[in-house]
Amino acid sequence: MSLFDGIIAAVAAVVMFLYGLQGFSQELQSVGGQALREWLPRVTTSRWRGFLIGAGATAVVQSSSAITALAVSLVDAGVITFRGSLGILLGANVGTTTTAWLVSFKLTGIGPIFIVAGALLSALPFRIRTWGKAAFYFGLIFFALDLISSELKPLQNEAWFRDALLRARTPWLGVLVGLLFTALVQSSSVTTGLAILLVQQGMLPPEAAIPLVVGSNLGSTSTALVASIPMAPVARATAVTNFLFNLAGVLLFLPFLGAFSAAMLGHAGEPAMAVALAHLCFNLAIAGLFLASLGWVEPRLRAWLKLDAGAQ
Repeated sequence: MSLFDGIIAAVAAVVMFLYGLQGFSQELQSVGGQALREWLPRVTTSRWRGFLIGAGATAVVQSSSAITALAVSLVDAGVITFRGSLGILLGANVGTTTTAWLVSFKLTGIGPIFIVAGALLSALPFRIRTWGKAAFYFGLIFFALDLISSELKPLQNEAWFRDALLRARTPWLGVLVGLLFTALVQSSSVTTGLAILLVQQGMLPPEAAIPLVVGSNLGSTSTALVASIPMAPVARATAVTNFLFNLAGVLLFLPFLGAFSAAMLGHAGEPAMAVALAHLCFNLAIAGLFLASLGWVEPRLRAWLKLDAGAQ
């Protein structure tokens, strides 16, 4: 296979991964979307419960972009309040780290099992058919990751590819690449999954992968920002707040990313695990910081974003 064919095959595998993520998210939302809309207003009165809901829903759906966009749309519809959405946004950032852990544990081999099981369940009648479709797409996510891994292996012999990856060792450049790539593909799971696969193959050092996954958090906010454009001001403010939370996290960590990466590698030992651990610790730290200070932060956000006192 030529280099061009290999690159096209790798890109096709990434597209398949994205398709699997979108399909999985849509199927699960079709199963529980209405119940979620009825339940959220009651549970989001507490920032901590909202955080747990955001983390749990994102871990299941495997897409923080989907959950944050859903939260913004629910604020726009008046189903949940601006304050009630903030815990969900912070929780979604933590929930999205599950993909990194699954890849770091080398569980991508489960893909074919879920694809076959999902296809069989999809042939059955009633509600189980929808669960079968969800299982199929879940398997497709990890089957695609396996394909990506296989297609990228020949590139490790290409000097230009190795040099490009090593440039991510510079923290600010790695963060920027992670941000732009995630905004382009509209999924931080793609960025973190690829980064960990490259670390497992020895093509990318963990010190370069960690800035990429940190930048992916900021890039993932683009989905909600774009979705909120035609919505009410309070919904747009929710999307902007999600961006500000992640921007603050990146700016706080950026000066210390080198030391942070070394600490994660020293603690985890195994390089891929260190990247997954860094992703989790980064998001937990930011969520903890803002959840603890939400009473002080929220009024200032309202003032800065020019939200009326009567706005939800």
